[in-house]
Amino acid sequence: MKRFIEEPIPSAYDIVVAGGGITGAAVAYEAACRGFRTALVEKKDFAWATSSATSKLIHGGLRYLANAEFGLVRESLKERSVLQNIAPNLVHPIPMMMIHDNVCPKNKPFEIAVGLMLYDLLAYDRNKTWDPVKKIPQHRRMTAEEALVLEPGIFARGLKGASVFYDCANAFPERLTLAFIKSAHVHGAHVANYAEVASFMKEGPRVTGVVVKDLLHARTVEIPARLVINCTGPWADITLGKASSSVAAAPLTRSEGIHIVTRRRVNTHVVSYMTAGGRHFFMIPWRNHTLIGTTDEPYTGSPDDYRVTASSIKGLIDEVNETVGAEVVDVDDVLYAYGGLRPLVEDVSADTYGASRRYEIQDNAKDGIDGLVTVEGGKFTTSRMLAEKTIDIAETKLEKRHTPSTTAKRYLWGCQIPDMRTFGLDVFKKNRDFDSDTLEYLVRNYGTETEAVLELARNDPDLRERMDKDGEIAAQVVYAMRNEMARSLEDIVLRRTGIASLGDPGRDALRSAADIAATELGWDGERKEREISEVLRVLAVPGR
Repeated sequence: MKRFIEEPIPSAYDIVVAGGGITGAAVAYEAACRGFRTALVEKKDFAWATSSATSKLIHGGLRYLANAEFGLVRESLKERSVLQNIAPNLVHPIPMMMIHDNVCPKNKPFEIAVGLMLYDLLAYDRNKTWDPVKKIPQHRRMTAEEALVLEPGIFARGLKGASVFYDCANAFPERLTLAFIKSAHVHGAHVANYAEVASFMKEGPRVTGVVVKDLLHARTVEIPARLVINCTGPWADITLGKASSSVAAAPLTRSEGIHIVTRRRVNTHVVSYMTAGGRHFFMIPWRNHTLIGTTDEPYTGSPDDYRVTASSIKGLIDEVNETVGAEVVDVDDVLYAYGGLRPLVEDVSADTYGASRRYEIQDNAKDGIDGLVTVEGGKFTTSRMLAEKTIDIAETKLEKRHTPSTTAKRYLWGCQIPDMRTFGLDVFKKNRDFDSDTLEYLVRNYGTETEAVLELARNDPDLRERMDKDGEIAAQVVYAMRNEMARSLEDIVLRRTGIASLGDPGRDALRSAADIAATELGWDGERKEREISEVLRVLAVPGR
């Protein structure tokens, strides 16, 4: 992929998508698949904000049943299956263990059992997957003793037992987002990161395109379009304000969610606790470590100013320790902390945890700004369906004959794997000259692009260098820049590879990646040191 704004711009696009998170990526893919001349612009890197700040889960939203949001849960469960099908290497079933204890009055095993029965019923088609290996069993109840056998490290005050059900894991949401972007690109979409929408092109009240600031080359580019779709997440209302100061988007509440990475505390289950106040947090097995999260607190500042704070980390740690009744984690245990802002369409001020995760698609013509559609809210799991509905509206606005969506019926790029087990065995058989953990990591995160990464390493022995304990290799760093539009060290080590997503990987690993990037991108010594310093700033744990 190449940044299209570095080339001459076509006379006009049908659709320009603003925002390169999962929503924008899915919308661009849907639009390209339906034959629209499509462009996508992202002001920083793809999936750099909310889409990277997830719990690494693709889930139906069990807790939304408490709000009687049956439609949202059904849609989420359906899309969970779709993502398993179209991205089989990136999305796979994972067991969830819900702890029953004495901490919260709402933690009533009977009521939870009823909810899980309903969850199973709403997921009636969960095993109609393309790969028959990806089976999701019904939930089951177990005693405290049985739970402790499976997860000896769990703590709980007055442990009464547990319920086990299944959702899905997505260990690398940034690469899943990238798979949508690559798929859009393969179907003809033009994409660019570090391309910020500075203003809108207009003819009277009608939007006719966007003026983009190319942040890598300090210039502006006009991109004409028949329709602009605003998918900027927590920035949606701000982006809309650039089109007209007199128009407001639907009420947008921003909610902060953070996660911390610690040493391994659970085995194979996502262990879920209910706090005294009725919230949930999870201990999630991830890359032989544990991910703990998430929070859900109102955020009222500018989204551009958002940072994870020491107080947010302390708040999560205190909540965990108070709930389990022991000091199972403190700030010195935190290897890395990350966070993001959820855009919520409900106008709530305090109870963001209880707010709906539904989405809204606004045709801004009703506000006097034709040629602009704004998407707000939603969740990672339902982004593909949101995109389908958005492009249905686009077809009507652009007077295009309706074309049925096909994105639920075709593999994402790099994910064309009918049988994961057979595919993995074939990769291992053909590449015995590489470590098994390297091959396993690449198969999971690069899918059918695995061979291309390995070929880089075969052609240059230096690129066989191991970069972390997972077996990631230096060839991935090169691949990120040549094939995946990575333009900074942070892009490389946090969003194309996982070299730094468990925390500081050490100066040797960072310097090795920076040396490769400097050669590929033409950085001088000063730029290289600046890139390393910026990554270290991002990785620093506040308050530690």
